[in-house]
Amino acid sequence: MKLLNYTTTYFSILLLVLISIWAVLFYYAMFDEIYDSLDDGLENQKMLVMQYAANNPAVLDKPKFNESGYTIKKVPFSEINNFKDQYRDTLMYMQNEEEFEPVRLLESVFKQDDEYYKIKIVTSMVEEDDQLHNLLIYLIVLYVVLLLSILLLNNVFLRNVWKPFYRLMAQLKTFNIEKDGNIEFQPTNIEEFSLLNTQVEKLLEKSKQRYNDQKQFIENAAHELQTPLAITINRIELVLEENDLKEQQAAKLVSALENLERLTRLNKSLLLLSKIDNNQFTAQEPVSIPKLIQKCVADFTDIAAHKNMAINVSEHSHLVIDINMDLAIVLFTNLIKNAVSHGKPGTKVSIEIDKTSVTVQNISEAKTLDTERLFSRFYKKDASSSSTGLGLAISKAIAEKYGYRLHYFYERDIQHFKVTF
Repeated sequence: MKLLNYTTTYFSILLLVLISIWAVLFYYAMFDEIYDSLDDGLENQKMLVMQYAANNPAVLDKPKFNESGYTIKKVPFSEINNFKDQYRDTLMYMQNEEEFEPVRLLESVFKQDDEYYKIKIVTSMVEEDDQLHNLLIYLIVLYVVLLLSILLLNNVFLRNVWKPFYRLMAQLKTFNIEKDGNIEFQPTNIEEFSLLNTQVEKLLEKSKQRYNDQKQFIENAAHELQTPLAITINRIELVLEENDLKEQQAAKLVSALENLERLTRLNKSLLLLSKIDNNQFTAQEPVSIPKLIQKCVADFTDIAAHKNMAINVSEHSHLVIDINMDLAIVLFTNLIKNAVSHGKPGTKVSIEIDKTSVTVQNISEAKTLDTERLFSRFYKKDASSSSTGLGLAISKAIAEKYGYRLHYFYERDIQHFKVTF
């Protein structure tokens, strides 16, 4: 969920709660004011009736409500002793509505000519159920209007305010440090966004500098190691050709030679990765994948035969892609080598070529591999293996360089490595 929508959601909930609380308080405050106004009116009407009764004693015997809206009845003193004015809600039949409607009633007493009288005065009042219904409708309309105003504010005004942030995020999504890309920071008067732009710029500069230093170090180290490694291997081979070596000495030299050869392979792999990262393989040409794979398969025929394995190539389509020939050879050589090396002896390696993909399959005694680390550099399932752990990482880097997808899946005891173009 986007930040604007996230804040809008919480703000809408908070607004609903506040409006609900305000509605309850407003409802009781409104009716308290209405009752106070009605009671003042009834009190004033009582005083007018008492003044009228002083001049016209005929109204002192009025037992029923009529057009005047009040009743007066003579009562003994014992009935009104300690009597206090009473205001209450009651119902009265209304001719125009033809039903009972709520009214406000004042019941009081007064003395005239040494006689005591009880007076009741009524006045119409607001119907609470109707008022509550209307208040609810108005509150819903108010909430909807406020909510629409907030959404409009977010999508028009606040979206423009957040434009520098969204533009920065969009560029960071596609930023690739390996391509030495740059981020264009949009000028802004907002202090927080300006600070964010400054910090991101500093972070990217440091990251690119360290990345370039690391690439340069790997490339230089690989180049510098090639010559001494080749010289050392050559001299050890010359020593091994001498006949006066003891068996134990020869075994130690062979072990050293194997480690040096492994170091040489590691050095070449790191150098290749560095060149791929530096985009040094710029030349591209149309490459016939079936012909290329047949050539790569031929290089592993002897190794496969030693493990009593067969390599079958199924060509369902003549696939041709634009790619650097050297990198294409490395890509499929590594995949075929991986299938032969880790395939179960006595089984076969299957290579299927379709219109848009190449799949290398092998039967393995091992179960599914760690998909999160499989294409990581220096990852090896068996730590004691003589492999450099860079083969699949190099294949992944080549695939990503050209926008291809290299992925792995395990199904029915078969390991699948699929390159989709």
